[in-house]
Amino acid sequence: VQLQASGGGLVQPGDALTPSCAFSGRSFTIYSVGWFRQAPGKEREFAAAISASGNSLYYADSVKGRFTISRDNAKNTVYLQMNNLKPEDTGVYYCKSRSTRDEYWGQGTQVTVSS
Repeated sequence: VQLQASGGGLVQPGDALTPSCAFSGRSFTIYSVGWFRQAPGKEREFAAAISASGNSLYYADSVKGRFTISRDNAKNTVYLQMNNLKPEDTGVYYCKSRSTRDEYWGQGTQVTVSS
């Protein structure tokens, strides 16, 4: 299994960004997928997750109401729509897939929110 995160960038406070996580190697539909982020000097933290079916969504309190996670099973891709970005959203964003028997991490994509 491979996960490829992309779509990060440098934006200003209040802007939006939608990184994506492309999955390959096994049946995508058995995996839930989560986004995690790591700010400089801090531990990696959970941001959002979506169940394998796409029916259940989970968000950290810090992003609730601003971020929306979604998946397109036809494209084996998960998206994280991030609106109203704040400087504290800065960090490397990682995606992780998990099934009942294994889990995989992708490489990160950098998101920088700065004026």
